[in-house]
Amino acid sequence: MTAIAAVGLYADLDRLASEVSEQVVAWRHDLHAHPELSNRETRTAALAAAHLRSLGLDEVREGIAGHGVVGVLRGGQRGRRVVALRADTDALPVRDESGVPFASTVVDAEYPGGPFPVSHACGHDCHTAMLMGAATVLAGVREHLPGTVLFVFQPAEEGPPVTEDGGAAAMLAAGALADPEPTMVFGMHVGPLPKGHVGYRTGNQFAASTLVKVVVHGQQVHGSTPWLGADPMPAAAAIITGSAQLYRQLPAYNPMTISFGHVEDVGRFNIIGESVMLWGTIRCSAETDMAEVKDRLRHLAQHQAQTFGCTASVAFLQDVPAVRNTPEWVSAGLPTLRRVAGGARVAETPPTLGGDDISVFVSRYGGLYVLLGVQDTAFEGDRLVPVPGGRGVVANHNPGFYADDDSLVVGVRLHAHVAMDHLTGVLDIARRP
Repeated sequence: MTAIAAVGLYADLDRLASEVSEQVVAWRHDLHAHPELSNRETRTAALAAAHLRSLGLDEVREGIAGHGVVGVLRGGQRGRRVVALRADTDALPVRDESGVPFASTVVDAEYPGGPFPVSHACGHDCHTAMLMGAATVLAGVREHLPGTVLFVFQPAEEGPPVTEDGGAAAMLAAGALADPEPTMVFGMHVGPLPKGHVGYRTGNQFAASTLVKVVVHGQQVHGSTPWLGADPMPAAAAIITGSAQLYRQLPAYNPMTISFGHVEDVGRFNIIGESVMLWGTIRCSAETDMAEVKDRLRHLAQHQAQTFGCTASVAFLQDVPAVRNTPEWVSAGLPTLRRVAGGARVAETPPTLGGDDISVFVSRYGGLYVLLGVQDTAFEGDRLVPVPGGRGVVANHNPGFYADDDSLVVGVRLHAHVAMDHLTGVLDIARRP
């Protein structure tokens, strides 16, 4: 492809992205008002699949690993490359305090452990809408595409119920990306970076993670005579407190954290129950530390329980590898990111212990994962600060999380330009030293 032809194609991509931007915002508002929890994304999947079919794609596959959808767009020019563009579709059991007119009022009474208020407090509504927009853009230039685009709408990124399978690993096992196999996977996540800015990190963009289940077993007894039983509550509290000190038992160079976000007991105000269940997560910036952190947490839990005359069982579920951007993929992708967002709006970001199971796809096929800013913020050094008069810095998973609608077109353009550049060989590590 000549430089002149490339400039013309980029202009076409941007024009089509601008034309679909209002529809992208409308999709996002609709999705935000109708969120669905992990492995329950029936309406979201139907919306995405219907749109892909309306574009006349070569294939639209539905019902993959639950409610996964894959659209296949084969370009009009010969080419061997295949780019997979991925969006996650599920919401969170978090109330919606974003204050927008389209805020969610959904409550899921049937979900295991519920009822739960449901909202897109992580921004997956943005991801789904942006990928639907990118499908429109790329279908509009299909005759110029020398290769194939896969539009991957993935359910259960936040983790399915512990008794169910789901997410990227389940999609991979179901053959979602087997025919044709990608030569690159691309994804992004919205967050509290400044509006329209793109953040990347060479190395681990996101941490490795695992879900932790600890059950402390004691002996039930009346609250007036605790010495006649074995109270699991102090043991559970000691495990939570002690876990916060485990970082001191590993080298301090690699950040890690253990957080317990949910506690269940079977007691009553005057009954010491027979068990307490703790649910939490481990995050390791260095994936090689995960095995040792697990061992140390298991040891801590069992011995703290023994101290209080109880026992403890520890299980680690839903392991997710780190999202790793190799130096080669970052080097190849930076020109594309800078063309889309502007050089001054593309920056390397500090480490984060967030997680995303797109890592399963990227680890298998290679690719790139970035962050897209959607909030009224600015950088002071490495620190994010609110813009005067704006809505402030509100992290993902917070009930007040918000996203700026005008930033979504940048995400559409990122998907489209990355796809075009990879298929034409501009963004391809095989071409680089």
